[in-house]
Amino acid sequence: MSALNDRVKTSSGFYVTQEAPIQTDNAIPTPSVPAPDILRCAYMELVVTDLAASREFYVDVLGLYVTEEDDAAIYLRSTEEFIHHNLVLRQGPIAAVAAFSYRVRSPEELDVAVAFYSELGCRVERRSEGFTKGIGDSVRVEDPLGFPYEFFYQTEHVERLSWRYDLHTPGELVRLDHFNQVTPDVPRAVKFMQDLGFRVTEDIQDDEGTVYAAWMRRKPTVHDTAMTGGDGPRMHHVAFATHEKHNILAICDKLGALRRSDAIERGPGRHGVSNAFYLYLRDPDGHRVEIYTQDYYTGDPDNPVVTWDVHDNQRRDWWGNPVVPSWYTEASLVLDLDGNPKPVVARTDDSELEVTIGADGFSYTREGDEEKGFKLGNTL
Repeated sequence: MSALNDRVKTSSGFYVTQEAPIQTDNAIPTPSVPAPDILRCAYMELVVTDLAASREFYVDVLGLYVTEEDDAAIYLRSTEEFIHHNLVLRQGPIAAVAAFSYRVRSPEELDVAVAFYSELGCRVERRSEGFTKGIGDSVRVEDPLGFPYEFFYQTEHVERLSWRYDLHTPGELVRLDHFNQVTPDVPRAVKFMQDLGFRVTEDIQDDEGTVYAAWMRRKPTVHDTAMTGGDGPRMHHVAFATHEKHNILAICDKLGALRRSDAIERGPGRHGVSNAFYLYLRDPDGHRVEIYTQDYYTGDPDNPVVTWDVHDNQRRDWWGNPVVPSWYTEASLVLDLDGNPKPVVARTDDSELEVTIGADGFSYTREGDEEKGFKLGNTL
């Protein structure tokens, strides 16, 4: 079902509704038991093939802080964080994602998570000592969409470095903001995440009702994760926030000075979706990292959902700049609980890349303008 059939248009060109008008004919059954009460995205565990090269990228270039490290793993956090880490880099044979980790509201919510996923028939593992250093009793699951999720409450507290201005860099990364996941069936993923307690804030659709992406949140920002349509399950990116857009420009300048500008995949720019200023980087293994700032508050219960037309040239970049094809097609593998790559299933719905950038595709700057404002094929 398309949001574009039940809409209120704004002066900015997109449409708003009260609830995400996304439906699926292939829903994952809703469990009869409650979902765990999730607070926020908390950390990602990445498997990397060269730990030293990854340390140089995330610590020396991007400025994340080392909480703890050994020969097998590095535990990193951003400036405002007080839990043990926001990112784990673990040495391994294949670059992939081992866990998308969320913090829950209380220790009791881990029992809730076990019941929720067990009813769905998912593989569930629980370790009272945690799966990583600094994290206590934890539950990991292979969710119905194929992604490895973790839930935890207990964590070792560390120093919040907000006041350590002597340590800060011009491109300071202050917090983990969100994940972005690639999945073949976005409406199916949205329905499952809604059952898990997430709410849609923005989405991209067309007049035929195809849903290309949806942004979903638990904390009161635009998203804790997004579901992007494509071959999956895969990880599109992990995002860290800065305070201001000048911090992002400083990162670009630093990469240029280090002769590492090839790490910049896309941007800097401003999104239409989320309104945030962005920069996309690729780490030494090709994992995509977004640097992100200046989205908006979404915590009110009647926060309006924003729907973008897939043919709107400003949905992905507010300035109308082109999106590089790799941004649509490349992503990181995800692992099962045994550390094996999950099989990738092809998307059968229309591709956002093909409908807006392909040889016959088009996108508009001013809807209804037949003489100018259109970009055709590879000019987008």
